[in-house]
Amino acid sequence: MLLPISLNALNISIKGFTLTELIVSVSVSSILAVITVPNFNEFIIKMRVDNEISQLHRMLLMTRNSAINSGHKAIICPLDNSLQCTTQWQNELSIFIDVNSNSIFDTNEKIVRISEAISIDDSLVYGKGRNKITFKPTGQLSGLANGTFRYCPKSYESYSRGIVVARSGRVYQSSDIDNDGIDENRGNKEITCE
Repeated sequence: MLLPISLNALNISIKGFTLTELIVSVSVSSILAVITVPNFNEFIIKMRVDNEISQLHRMLLMTRNSAINSGHKAIICPLDNSLQCTTQWQNELSIFIDVNSNSIFDTNEKIVRISEAISIDDSLVYGKGRNKITFKPTGQLSGLANGTFRYCPKSYESYSRGIVVARSGRVYQSSDIDNDGIDENRGNKEITCE
């Protein structure tokens, strides 16, 4: 049989918040939220841009390595529904081995990797009218000279980043060289979204 025991008999006291303490803690929490939420949003955007640039960098390295390892040209490009390379770099990017060196994807050729499209409102641009990057088996670029990818998050152009693809086949990420908060390429030219 259970005996009823009072809390006072056990020397336990129940404490709570006063209305004043509750108002002060809610006020402090509100002030901290107003200060940190905009910074947190900017942090999220910077992380998204960094992740997309890192993924693109890996895709470019994989394309170059595929050309070197296969002994054939390797191409990275955004393929449309008819499997033709387009200039819509913000769409899915595909890497394929161009066995017959015709610079287009044929059904007998192998797709090495496909990356997801970038965030819906952001943009990714590579040169004017360029629809593919081709690496030769030597690891060098085939065709046009150097080019720069520019990743531009919508409404936050100052957080844009880039990747320079050199004629030698090397790829370089942009960085904030002059510490002004805007990334530059190795030639100190700011990455812009125009």
